[in-house]
Amino acid sequence: MDFYQVLQIIIPSMIALAAPLIFTSLGGVFSERAGVINIGLEGLMVIGAFTGIVFNLMFADVFGGWTPWLAVLAAMIAGLLFSVLHAVACITFRADQTVSGVAINLLAVGLTMFLVKLIYDKGQTDRITETFPRIDVPLLSDIPFLGPILFSNGYYIVYIAILISFVVWYVLYKTPFGLRIRAVGEHPMAADTMGVNVTKIRYAAVLLSGAFGGIGGAIYATIFSNEFNHATINGQGFMAIAAMIFGKWHPIGAMGAALFFGLAQSLSIVGSSLPFFKDIPSVYLLIAPYVLTIIALTGFIGRADAPKASGQPYIKGKR
Repeated sequence: MDFYQVLQIIIPSMIALAAPLIFTSLGGVFSERAGVINIGLEGLMVIGAFTGIVFNLMFADVFGGWTPWLAVLAAMIAGLLFSVLHAVACITFRADQTVSGVAINLLAVGLTMFLVKLIYDKGQTDRITETFPRIDVPLLSDIPFLGPILFSNGYYIVYIAILISFVVWYVLYKTPFGLRIRAVGEHPMAADTMGVNVTKIRYAAVLLSGAFGGIGGAIYATIFSNEFNHATINGQGFMAIAAMIFGKWHPIGAMGAALFFGLAQSLSIVGSSLPFFKDIPSVYLLIAPYVLTIIALTGFIGRADAPKASGQPYIKGKR
């Protein structure tokens, strides 16, 4: 197996594994750019994964090949609705945002496992039969050298995730709505003085984070696990938080960091079959993504500047 063949195995897997992290980290960017810390991204992914799998199982016979796409849409709505809890606690009642996020994570796991037991009378759902098909992107897959690596044997939803990163960048940095989000995350009193409804903007940002987190969870469950249980989402939400910080709260930076963590996950899955990694004990490959997450956080959290009002509740008329 030559180096080019190794790239053909690793890169498509890396991009696919990065897609859930890209969506979820973009949701975190929205929330934290508006000044609301969202540790609950893991829980939002859990809700999205559960909703996506259950919807798929219930409606596969009705919608056929469209089922995975509609399941992602259902997961997006579920994540959005679940994030209302975090928004109400942190924005309306000005609760500690970190504590609220941790509560969201715990509640999501407990609630979904209770519902799985209630619906399926066992500790996991059935396996889905409708998933995203692998595709070769027309024209792009024919590009010499890069085409077979980047645009073959992939998923449309994965390439959409990368495109969405640029859309989010445009929204945050080129639109009035994005300017308002960044303003309330940096100096909410100044934004309020200029007529910006701080509460409304922060609610919108947190709900967007829920929607993106739900999408990320559904994509991961649909492509990789094909079922839902207590370990379907196992640290991916925290990797998304690390990607957001590693990317310095910037959409394109978060996407790049998500691709980096996707590479680490890819090596942990396919590394044992590659000549460069087959002699490394599998346990080291399995823990590599989490070790790299810790290294990224410890190495960059001190250098990356979070929005200045991040984690600070806003009371109208008070500094």
